[in-house]
Amino acid sequence: MNVYDFDGTIFYSDCSIGFALWCLKRHPKLAVTYLPGLIRTLIQHELGKAPNYKLQRKMFSYLTMIDDFDEQIEKYWDKYESRISDWYLAQKSPDDLIISASPDCIIGPIAKRLGVNFMATEYDREFGVFTNNLMYAKEKAKYIFDHGFPMIDNFYSDSLADTPLALCAEKAHLVKDHATTVVDWPDLDKETTEKVKKKIDTGWNVHLKDD
Repeated sequence: MNVYDFDGTIFYSDCSIGFALWCLKRHPKLAVTYLPGLIRTLIQHELGKAPNYKLQRKMFSYLTMIDDFDEQIEKYWDKYESRISDWYLAQKSPDDLIISASPDCIIGPIAKRLGVNFMATEYDREFGVFTNNLMYAKEKAKYIFDHGFPMIDNFYSDSLADTPLALCAEKAHLVKDHATTVVDWPDLDKETTEKVKKKIDTGWNVHLKDD
């Protein structure tokens, strides 16, 4: 079984942000009902006054404000499904597992189109809350262990924050250059390991600079 991160790995860009921008263009009222609260929370987070889970919840809150969500998410993927990486499509298999921190209501429709399995952050659009842990970093590895998945043959991600899950695989691969280049997962020196741990604890992705 091969396991893949989604955003920045097999899909160029971040689908949660992309879909938010998509909805802002089609529902201008979000500029009043969504953006001010998000900006306020971003500032609080930068000042250390808002924890990461609160920021993530606020970032996803636009999903509760869209009456035609089902229609818009399908139209979004109609346009942006083409951003799925060619290297992935060439090796795609029905037993693939996509595991992503993006909301399941966004990841689910594209996983269905691809015909693969997925696990993503479960988000209740009615109440605007996570119904499980944010599927990020070590939570991905915990999910694999808790659900007794078979051995992971290959794991792919664009982020060193996914090191906990990379260590669960027979072989791990780092994806670079806007989801186009696949290289071996790097051996981490002590300094980089500490950086990864810090980034995991604060909830942000870590990327290697392109060579």
